[in-house]
Amino acid sequence: MSSDKPLVLIVDDNPTNIDLLVNTLKEEYRLGVAKDGLKALEYTDKYLPDLILLDVMMPEMSGYDVCVKLKAVPRTANIPVVFITALDNIEDKTHGFQAGGVDYITKPFHVAEVKARVKTHLSLKRMREELNDQNIILEQKVAEKTNELHQMLQATIHTMALTVEIRDPYTAGHQHRVALLACAIAKKMNLSSKQIRTIDIAGNLHDIGKIRIPTSIINRPGELLDIEYKMLKIHARVGYDILKNIPSPLPFAKAVLQHHERLDGSGYPQGITSDEILPEAKVVTVADVTEALSSFRPYRPAMGIDVALEEILKYKGVWYDPDAVDACRELFIKENFNYTKPSN
Repeated sequence: MSSDKPLVLIVDDNPTNIDLLVNTLKEEYRLGVAKDGLKALEYTDKYLPDLILLDVMMPEMSGYDVCVKLKAVPRTANIPVVFITALDNIEDKTHGFQAGGVDYITKPFHVAEVKARVKTHLSLKRMREELNDQNIILEQKVAEKTNELHQMLQATIHTMALTVEIRDPYTAGHQHRVALLACAIAKKMNLSSKQIRTIDIAGNLHDIGKIRIPTSIINRPGELLDIEYKMLKIHARVGYDILKNIPSPLPFAKAVLQHHERLDGSGYPQGITSDEILPEAKVVTVADVTEALSSFRPYRPAMGIDVALEEILKYKGVWYDPDAVDACRELFIKENFNYTKPSN
């Protein structure tokens, strides 16, 4: 008999019923036989039939109990069970469906009816399996395409960040270091994966708006003039304008806009206060200040990490988010954070 034919398990303690069902189905299907519930469970676990015709009234274990046990195991839960029994009142039928059966045939049965119902449920099972296979393939394709898009986005972010560094070689790597530190802070604060992703993008692009600032200001040694400082301050808004039209569910453009805001409203460009500032922007702010103060700038020497940590502590809760400050300080003081091997 061809192994391509579906395998149907007949479970009944009555030899006459078994013979009748075997003679009814043997031309179209491979058949298995079990004469009690325990043997039915053993056979099903070993051979995984495509469908089970299950009697209800059997010694030791009823068909209902067999069905419940089959449905409780992931390996056998999706095998369709058709009850075939002399019990014909509505309560018995309801019990069968509640136990997990897909159909209920009463004895004495008609051969044509059994054939039709077996064929129908095997067809439904095959269609479910094909749909499931298609869903798996689709999910794989979506995952592959998502990974491709992620790689393209990362390359785009890297390229955009380089446009700023080319014009400002003194701060090369600043945005990347801010992103590394900000993500480490966010993880320590137990922010969501979506927030950390937002912080990663915003950190890597937070100074993209400096592309509109003249290089004579960006690279100018010594203190900036008031008019130069005012011009420099537009970079947060410019960065937002560059990024805001990129389709994304992540608010990284808004985080870039707000990365110079302060809790007390003394920041720029909007002068908003704590409740109005995104949590992601608060984290990027602390990372930005910490990295900038500890690094060299054309207008001053590197101040070192100790000075940077004292600065964020001094204005903790006033300018900077307390939880982000505490997480940042703990990373450096207790965990020896560095930008080549960021904290997990």
